Amino acid sequence: MEPNSPKWVGSSCGLHGPYIFYKAFKFHRDGKPRILSLGDFFFVRCKAGDPICIAELQLLWEERTTKQLLSSSKLYFLPEDTPLGRTVSHGEHEVIAVSEKVIVRLEDLVKWTVPEFSEWSHGLRAAPLKPSVLRELGTNGHREALHRYRESTFTSGLNFRDIQKERSQLGEDNDGKKVLVMSYPQYCRYRSVLARLREQPSALLTDHTVLALGGIASHHDTTRILYCRDTFEHPTLLLVSSALLSLTLCISTKSTVV
Repeated sequence: MEPNSPKWVGSSCGLHGPYIFYKAFKFHRDGKPRILSLGDFFFVRCKAGDPICIAELQLLWEERTTKQLLSSSKLYFLPEDTPLGRTVSHGEHEVIAVSEKVIVRLEDLVKWTVPEFSEWSHGLRAAPLKPSVLRELGTNGHREALHRYRESTFTSGLNFRDIQKERSQLGEDNDGKKVLVMSYPQYCRYRSVLARLREQPSALLTDHTVLALGGIASHHDTTRILYCRDTFEHPTLLLVSSALLSLTLCISTKSTVV
């Protein structure tokens, strides 16, 4: 494996046939280390000239015989970047998902990533927690409790403590997410919570009851909230993903037979 090749972070989280599943991986882009884990949203550009879109990392695995590192992601595009374009029915903070998940090698996914992207202005700006609340979270253990809540809510209860430790060693702040895509019901609940707490202290956004009702404890005001309620077919991406999936299954089948 090349020195700068993507590498798994943390322990494996499952086995199925010839596949080993993982929670996160580390890579270097423009000389900077970065970690992406299951459930993360990040910006990608699939090829030169394509619009920037949002990827949601949903699955990571390795084929034990070929040592192939693979990923499955869901991609979200702004309505104006889809074949039919934006219409009056699209909401201001809406994105549209590609109908099929995109399966690519980790090294290809790394090439798609857009580092240090600060020009994205779409979506609802998240209500940040006050500095005093952030200081309190760091001293009373609530910060770790929030991490555990997110894990149980968004990542099927997987333990990400080893990933958080690795992020801290790199100086990454996992709470500084730039973008988050919700379902339409989740987005509506979040807007409802914001309306209820408009005159209330931001400390309430760390309360588990508020979180369960749809609140989000955002530690930065740079996070953008969007929602998705529809899909579209992206012929190019589907062809690439289908070809790679067929190749991977073929290799795996041959390995099993031998």
